[in-house]
Amino acid sequence: MIRVILTDIEGTTSSISFVHDVLFPYAAEHLPGFVREHCDKPEVSGQLDSVAKDAGVDRGDTEALIEILQAWIREDRKATSLKALQGMVWEQGYQKGELQGHIYEDAAQYLQHWHDRGLRLYVYSSGSVKAQKLIFGFTTAGDFTPFFSGYFDTRIGGKKEPEAYRNILNELGVEAKTVLFLSDVEAELEAAEAAGMKTAWLIRDGDLPETERVVARDFAEVDAALLQKR
Repeated sequence: MIRVILTDIEGTTSSISFVHDVLFPYAAEHLPGFVREHCDKPEVSGQLDSVAKDAGVDRGDTEALIEILQAWIREDRKATSLKALQGMVWEQGYQKGELQGHIYEDAAQYLQHWHDRGLRLYVYSSGSVKAQKLIFGFTTAGDFTPFFSGYFDTRIGGKKEPEAYRNILNELGVEAKTVLFLSDVEAELEAAEAAGMKTAWLIRDGDLPETERVVARDFAEVDAALLQKR
């Protein structure tokens, strides 16, 4: 019996275009000024330390660090330090009303429905926990953070690595068979399945693949296929 739902964001609860066409360009535009203005603050300085170490750049060369971060944004690099800094930039954007998080109508409906039925909801995304809370806290449909019991990012492990899902299970303290993972990326589903989780593959557009795993166009189909008999 499914008791926990673990969901991806990009392509699953929210559109890929919002992330790539809105969030990434916003970070690219505003990150340089943010770093220059806040580089001495401990939470920013610590992340810049990591960038300098990972890139082999002089920690004292702020402009070089900014260039590295901009390159990482263009590459969609899954660097924890970049994700943390992006989250800080986006926080300012959300608070100023310059950003609103996208959420699919069906995801908004069923996240609340599942929460109200007593299922525990968690997020696992390559974006930082801060960024996850922002996208769900400032959606076009309202604040969805009260429905979630917790959040995981790449600090728990890579999304295509089974060990990450085992780490999540250890954190949750539940049996793998009681957890349903939702994602639009097959390699992530395979990793979750290797850890013993149930999965559903969200294919919102395009042809449906031939596969034995559950495939759904939206959260209503996930509910019908896996949760109505709960």
